[in-house]
Amino acid sequence: MIRVALIGDLIGRPGRQALQALLPTLVRERQLDLVIANGENAAGGFGITGDLTEELLQCGVDVITTGNHVWDRKGIENYFALQPRLLRPANYPVEYGRGWVVVASRRAPAVKIGVINLSGRVFMGVLDCPFRTAVPLIEEIKKETPVVIIDFHAEATSEKQALGWYLDGRVSCLVGTHTHVQTADERLLPGGTAYLSDLGMTGAMDSVIGMQPEQVIGKFLTAMPRRYEVATQNVYLHGAVVEIDEQSGRALGIERLRLKF
Repeated sequence: MIRVALIGDLIGRPGRQALQALLPTLVRERQLDLVIANGENAAGGFGITGDLTEELLQCGVDVITTGNHVWDRKGIENYFALQPRLLRPANYPVEYGRGWVVVASRRAPAVKIGVINLSGRVFMGVLDCPFRTAVPLIEEIKKETPVVIIDFHAEATSEKQALGWYLDGRVSCLVGTHTHVQTADERLLPGGTAYLSDLGMTGAMDSVIGMQPEQVIGKFLTAMPRRYEVATQNVYLHGAVVEIDEQSGRALGIERLRLKF
């Protein structure tokens, strides 16, 4: 059996600091074989940079997934060629970057683990179909390993649930990111796929999805553009730990994480 931690959207410096402080103990106590974190909001709450990618990898993250904010920082598209463990959603119709990777687990004997990053389309923009994109990628990964994990960065719970059921039995785990609010619907689907609609965020809970409340409230009250700043108070790490049988690729369990920084 292998254990994989999936960490919800890292929101700016508070999220990065919480990860750096809490991850070593989490890895040791849970005997983790792999850590996957969504880093699309790591840079000031919007986007990610090459330097921050390396910072996250050095602190113990094995694969970094992203989402619709992946392009917010200038020059990041050129960095993908340098770091295969930084993923962008596979259904973006662009040539640079990649949306999936196969990596080795931490513990010996090493187990290969496939990770796919996808983006939803409901309320998210015009992209290739995540359902049709996923299937050939899964088939390609299964030439190397039965263990396949998907971060589905999507707004609508219905789209997340639909993809979970569509891929049940074909992937080990499908978790959602993007909404920054952890859901309480973790379960094992009948075919052996671990599912959770949203991991939540790693950032300040005294906020509106990670941002200073008064700034977001002002936007709602006036409908005028506002500059959002990352909130800093009452920081938590949210995510999940999934147990997977490495021979069959079936999930054996899923547990939500909620750790105070």
